[in-house]
Amino acid sequence: MNYTLIGFILYLALVLIVGSITYRINKSHKDFFLAGRRLNPWVVAFSERASGESAWLLLGLPGAAFALGFLEMWTAMGCVLGIIFYWYVIAQGLREESEKFQAITLPNFFAEKLGEGQKIIRVVATLIIVFFFTFYLAAQFNGAGKVLFVTFGISSFWGMVIGAVVIIFYTMMGGFFAVAWTDFIQGFLMIGALVILPVAGLIEMAANGDTLQSSLHELNPNYISFVGGAKGWAAVSVIVGGLSWFFGYMGQPHLLTRFMAIKDPGKIKVSRRIAITWAIPAFTGAMVIGLVGLSMYGSEYFSDVEQIMPTLANELLPAWLAGIFISAAVAAMMSTADSQLLVISSSVIEDFYNKTLGKKVNEKTLLNLSRIITVVVGVFAFSVAVTSSELIFSLVSYAWSGLGASFGPALLLLLKWKRTTWKGVLAGMLTGSVVTIIWSEIELLDTALSARFVSFVLAFLAVVVVSLFSSDKKKGT
Repeated sequence: MNYTLIGFILYLALVLIVGSITYRINKSHKDFFLAGRRLNPWVVAFSERASGESAWLLLGLPGAAFALGFLEMWTAMGCVLGIIFYWYVIAQGLREESEKFQAITLPNFFAEKLGEGQKIIRVVATLIIVFFFTFYLAAQFNGAGKVLFVTFGISSFWGMVIGAVVIIFYTMMGGFFAVAWTDFIQGFLMIGALVILPVAGLIEMAANGDTLQSSLHELNPNYISFVGGAKGWAAVSVIVGGLSWFFGYMGQPHLLTRFMAIKDPGKIKVSRRIAITWAIPAFTGAMVIGLVGLSMYGSEYFSDVEQIMPTLANELLPAWLAGIFISAAVAAMMSTADSQLLVISSSVIEDFYNKTLGKKVNEKTLLNLSRIITVVVGVFAFSVAVTSSELIFSLVSYAWSGLGASFGPALLLLLKWKRTTWKGVLAGMLTGSVVTIIWSEIELLDTALSARFVSFVLAFLAVVVVSLFSSDKKKGT
C-alpha cells in the first residue's frame, strides 16, 4: 500500500472540501476578496506565513543552499528581518487605514488615501500586479510539477495540471475564506516539514559518523564560507544580495491583505508573535535541508537541485510521514498561488472594472465576475509555467523584486510620511517596476548589485523626490 499517495490524496480532498464549505459564506465580492475583515489572529498569522513562503521556501531555498552552501544564510536572514520589520512597522497602520478608507485592495488603498490621480494609480498598480504575479504564480505551478515528479513519477506537465486545477477550483469556490483557512492548515504542515526533516537528516549524518561542517569542507571549502569564497566587492555583493530579500516584504499585495483582514487591529500583536515564531525555525530548517542534502549526495547528484526536499523526505522518513511532508511542499505552493490568484482577480474587478471603469453592477454579478477572472488568470499563469525553463528561485526573485520595489516604498512612505503625493507614489511604482525589469536583464549589473536592492532604493528616492517637488509646486500655486 502506497501510504505516501494516500496521505497526499487525503490532503487534496481536505482543501477541496474547505473550498466547497466556504462557497456559501461569500455573500459579496468584499467577502470573496477580504473575508469581510473577520479573521482571528491565529488564522491571519498562519495564512500570512504560509502565503509568504510558497514553494520557494520548501524547494527553492533548499535548492539554493544545496548549490551554494552557507552563502545562502544571508537570504534566510534577510527574509526573517523583513518579516519582523513589516509586522512591526506596516501591519497595524495598514489595517486601520484601509478600513478607514473602505479599501479591500492595495491599489484601492493608495487611490483612496491619496485622493488625487485615482484612476491612473489604480490602472498602473493593477498592471504591475498582473505582470509580476504571473511569474510568481508560474513558480508555484512549477513547484507542483517537481514535487509530484519526484514523489510519484508523474510527469512535470501533469503535475502542474493537477496543482493548477486544485488551486483554481478551491480559490474560485471559497475566495479569501477558503484561502485563509487552508493556509492555516498548510502553515502547520510546512513548519512540521521544515523542523522534522532537517533534524532527521542531521541524525542520519551523525549515525554515519559525519558532521555538516566536515562533510561540506571535504566537498569544497567554499561551501562553508558565508560569502562562497568571494573577496572584496564580490563578497559585499553576496551579502547585500542576500539581505536585500528584506525589502520585498513591504510590497507583496498577497501578504499585505492579511493585515487588512484581521477582525481586531489590537490583535495584530498576537499575530506578530506567532508569525515571527514560525519564521525563524522555518528558514533555518530550509537552509539545513539543502546543506544536509549537499553533504549526503554531493553536488553532482541532481540535474535539478530543487528536487532535494522531496528526495530527502522519501529516503529519510517513514512513508506515511513522507506523504504528509510531500503534501507540505504542495501546500506551500498552493498557499501562495491561491492568494496571488485572489490579488490579481481583486485588482482587475475592484480597481479596474468597478472603480476605474465605473461599472455599476450588483454584488452577485461582481462575485461571479471575480470567480471568472480567477479561472482566466490561473489558466494564463499555467501556460507561462509550462513554457518556462527558469528555476523557482529565479522566478520568485524576479517577482519579489518587482512587487517589493513597486509598492514597498510607496506604502511605507504613505503610512509614515505626510508629504507623500500621488505623483510621488506613481513615480515610485513605475521606477520600481522598470528598474527591476531592466536591471534583472543585464547580468553584469545584477551580479554586481542585486536588482532587489537597487530597484527598492531608487523607487524610494523617486517617491521622496517627486513628492517634495510636487507638494512644493502645489503650495506655490
